[in-house]
Amino acid sequence: MKVEEKTRAIALRKLGMSISEIAAQLRVSKGGVSFWVRDILLTRKQKQLLTAKGFSVSAIEKRRITRITKTKQKHLGTFEKAKNEVPTLTKQDLWLLGVSLYWGEGSKSSKGNMSIANSDPAVIAIIMRFFREVMEVPEEKFHCHVHTFSHTNAKTSEIYWSGITNIPLRQFYKTYTKPSSASKGKKYSLPHGTVAVYVSDTEKFWTIMGWIEGLKPTTMCAVPKRLL
Repeated sequence: MKVEEKTRAIALRKLGMSISEIAAQLRVSKGGVSFWVRDILLTRKQKQLLTAKGFSVSAIEKRRITRITKTKQKHLGTFEKAKNEVPTLTKQDLWLLGVSLYWGEGSKSSKGNMSIANSDPAVIAIIMRFFREVMEVPEEKFHCHVHTFSHTNAKTSEIYWSGITNIPLRQFYKTYTKPSSASKGKKYSLPHGTVAVYVSDTEKFWTIMGWIEGLKPTTMCAVPKRLL
């Protein structure tokens, strides 16, 4: 038993210090301190002071920061675990991902050209993989159209999206620049604006529309009839 620490803990407790404060000062566990001072009775005034300390601004802020930190660590752990569970995409996986993505985000216009727009470079990168690896779109069929704000540099945005899509700048349409009237938060969350990728191929367009139509029965069968 740590006789010296116990003796000091009892003395500090009699002075009205909290168990946490004593443990921190003596560098021992709170459980040990609690056991050593279990028979020490605090005065009413000492209890009131400890209660006041517990609800002080600094104490509340410290507990809040600790709680937020623990929550963030928990969420980060869940995030990393989920990220590591993702398997390597097979061609079939890429097909399903690409068709579903186009179903949700792509143009369904009957003009016969595929197009999809987004501000997320990861979304654009995966749809380009789908176009190239699954649909085998010829490189000369690709075109891009960048939409950005007037406070940004249009050429910089074009170069950025050219790097994401691997489509040469000569296949870019003239960038559309919007007046910077949006809120700063919105403008700065889209530092390179958005990009629309076009595929000038009628056969490819009707192919993906057929794939989407073919997927519908497999998704609709799970919907209760009363909701149809």
